[in-house]
Amino acid sequence: MVNTGDSADSGRMAADLRACLGPLVRRLRQVEPDGELTLAQTSVLVRLDREGPATPGRLAEAEGIRAQSMCTIVSALQERALVARTPDPDDGRRVVVSLTAAGVEGLHGARRERARRLTRAIEAELTTAEREQLAVALPLLARVVHGL
Repeated sequence: MVNTGDSADSGRMAADLRACLGPLVRRLRQVEPDGELTLAQTSVLVRLDREGPATPGRLAEAEGIRAQSMCTIVSALQERALVARTPDPDDGRRVVVSLTAAGVEGLHGARRERARRLTRAIEAELTTAEREQLAVALPLLARVVHGL
């Protein structure tokens, strides 16, 4: 499918979309006063949930951070019993980080809480007609994301 739209309009929409979605993501991921996880900690849990156990070095590489920073993140998660470190079966000098049952529940609970917060905001801020417009726009946004 050939895009025949004005690229200046598309550029403005892209800028507006970034300006809107950036704060949305940041607000959904903000640390709550009751001790919710930081963005970096959540990102590690999500990666472990999606990709399975990994060494701290592999996690650091995947997250684009230094190994020392990943060790700090993993230690904080381990203190909360959200991850476990076990010897690497292929190389006993290394450890493998994996989610614990509490880590899985914590991750899923955080997702549920973010969904509740977003649902409340949609219901409070949008009229029925606006919610219908948003519903129509969501598949379009998904296509844009897929095209990245």
